[in-house]
Amino acid sequence: MASLLLISTFAAYASSQSTTQQAASVTAAASGSQASGLSQKVDPGFAGFGIEPSNLFSFTGGDFANDVSMQFLQNLADYSGSPPHIRVGGNTGDYMMFDGSYNEFWIQADKNANGQGAIASNSLTFGPKYFEAIDRMPTGTPITYGLNLAYEGSDYISNIVTEASAALDNLKNVKVFSFEIGNEPDLYLQNGFRTGQWGGQEYVQEWQDRTSAIYEQVLKSRNISSNFFEPPATASTIGTTFTIADLVQDGILNKANGSDDSYVSGWNQHDYFYFVDVSTLPIDVNYLMDLDHTVSQFAYWQQEIASSAKYNLPYNLREMASIGPTGITGISDVFGAALWQLNFFLYAASLNITSVGMHMVDGSYANAWQPTSEQSNPPSAVVRPSYYSYVAMDQLIGAANSTLQIAALNASSLPPAYSTGSLRSYAAYAENGLMSLILINALQSNASQTPKNTLTVSVHLPSSLAGQTLHLSYLTAPGADSMHNTTFNGLSFEDSSSGGKPVSVGDGKLQSLTVGPDGVAAIPVRDSEAVIATFGALLGSNAVQHANGSDGETSSASAASSSASLTIATTAAAAATASVTGSGAPSKSGAVGLRRGRDEDLLRWVAVGTLLLGLWMMMYG
Repeated sequence: MASLLLISTFAAYASSQSTTQQAASVTAAASGSQASGLSQKVDPGFAGFGIEPSNLFSFTGGDFANDVSMQFLQNLADYSGSPPHIRVGGNTGDYMMFDGSYNEFWIQADKNANGQGAIASNSLTFGPKYFEAIDRMPTGTPITYGLNLAYEGSDYISNIVTEASAALDNLKNVKVFSFEIGNEPDLYLQNGFRTGQWGGQEYVQEWQDRTSAIYEQVLKSRNISSNFFEPPATASTIGTTFTIADLVQDGILNKANGSDDSYVSGWNQHDYFYFVDVSTLPIDVNYLMDLDHTVSQFAYWQQEIASSAKYNLPYNLREMASIGPTGITGISDVFGAALWQLNFFLYAASLNITSVGMHMVDGSYANAWQPTSEQSNPPSAVVRPSYYSYVAMDQLIGAANSTLQIAALNASSLPPAYSTGSLRSYAAYAENGLMSLILINALQSNASQTPKNTLTVSVHLPSSLAGQTLHLSYLTAPGADSMHNTTFNGLSFEDSSSGGKPVSVGDGKLQSLTVGPDGVAAIPVRDSEAVIATFGALLGSNAVQHANGSDGETSSASAASSSASLTIATTAAAAATASVTGSGAPSKSGAVGLRRGRDEDLLRWVAVGTLLLGLWMMMYG
C-alpha cells in the first residue's frame, strides 16, 4: 500500500508534465568533415551588442558605474572565453562631436549647432568621460567604434582625426577592434545629411577621404595597419548603389597610400527582422516564432554574404534586433523572442556571418537587459528573456574552446501540428568532432497552456557513441509569452541581490541520458523550448580557454545538476518520438537523470506522498 501511494504521487507529478505524441525526422553527420554546409569557426565574441552612442551611459553608468550591467557582459565573457563584440555606433554617432575639455559623464546638447541635417550633425558634445565609461566593460572587449561622417564643416578632417585619436588614446581596458565611419549613409538624403547627387560612389569618395586622413595622422604612428575600417554600415542595400559589389566597383578596396592593404577590415551591414513603420506585415509572437519567416526575411542578405566571401573579408551584422527601433512589448520582451534570438545566432553562424550585434537603446523592449537611470546610485539593470539566448550560445562556444563550427540540419516528416518553421535543429562540432545537438521547438505554447506538448527526438548516432552520456541544457520558461522565470541550464539572472551573477535555481528538466547500445538517444523538447545536448560534460561545467590563453573558471552552470539527481525510466511521462538520423539503428535509450529544480514542484509531490504514507502507517501500521 505504501509503495502504491508513492508511485501514485510520482505518477501525479509526471502527469502534470505530460505530453502528447509527435514525430519528425532530421539527418545529421557524425563529423564536421562529413557535414553539409559546415560553417567557419565561430569567434568567441560572435554574439555581440550594439549600443546607441547617446545612450551609452545608460548601460555603463555615468558618475556611478552600472556594475550589474557590466556583470551581464562579464558573464558572457566567462562563458565563451572572450567578451562579446560591442559596436558603439548608431544614428546619434553622426550627431556627436568630441571636445577634450568637456569633462562630464554626460552628453551635452549644443544649442548653437549649425551642422547640416534634420538633426544637426554637430548637435551633441562628449568628452573623455565617454571613453572612461566604455573602458568599464570587461577587459579585452573588442570595440567597433563609430565616427561621425555626416558632419562636413570646414574642419571635418581635424574633428574626425581628433576623435579617432581620443578613442585609441583613452580606451585602455577594452580593445578598439575597428572604426566605423558614418551610420547608414544610404539614408543621408532622407535625413538631410546630404543633398544633390548622393550614392555609393559619392560615399566611397568621402569615406576614403576620411580613412586616409585617419591612417596618415593617427594609425601609422601607432603601428596600426590601414585595414582598420568597416564600411558601409548601411540600413539596407536593396535597390541602392551601396551593395558590396557596387562599392568594390567604386574603388573601396583600393590600396591605401604606402600600404599593401586597403582600408577595409571587413563589411558592416544592418538589418532588423521587423521595423515599426517600415515593415508592412502585422507582427505578433507567433509570427516571430515561425522561423521560416527569418529565412525569407534574410534571403537577400545571403547575397551580400556571398559577395563578402568573394573578397575574402569578414561579414559582420553590426546592428540587428527582433523589432526595431525599440521593440514591441509582449513580443520583443517575452520568451518567444529568446527562442527566436538563439535560432538567429545559430542560423547566422551557419551562414558564415562573423559577428552579430543586437542593438540596444534606451527603453527598447528588445534589449537583453533594461538598465535603470545612469544617475541612480547605484544604477542597476533588469534582465530580459533574450539575455538567456546569449548565455546558451556562449556556453556552447566556450565548450568548444574556439573551435566551434555549426551545421544546420533539415527536418522532414513533421507532424501536422508543426509547420516547417516550428522546428530547428543544428549540429555543433568541436575540433571536427560532434560535440552537441541543438533542438529548438518554436511552436508557440503560452504559460497558460497546460499540459504542454513535448517532442521527444530520437537521435541516431554512430555506434561508437553507444553507452555515452548526453548532458542536457534547456532554455525554458513557463511559456512563449513569459516575461519572467526564464532559465538556461538551470541558471537564473533575475535575482536582484546577485549583482547580475547567475543563481542556480534548477529547471526540473532531464539532466542526462545514455545513448543506447545501437546508438540511439531520445531527447525531449517541449513546445516553446530549446535544448542543447552535449557529449562529455554539461555545458559550463568545464573550464573555458580564454582568448588570452588562460583557463577561466567554470560557469557554475553544473551546480543545478551536480547534486541530488533522480534516476527514472525513460517511460516516465508519455513522450512523443521524432527522429534525428545519423549512422546507426534504432534502439531504446538508457536511463536518464532528472535535473534538480522546479524542485519546488517535485518536492510538493514528495511531501504529499510522505504525508499520505504517514497517515497510512498511523492507520494500518
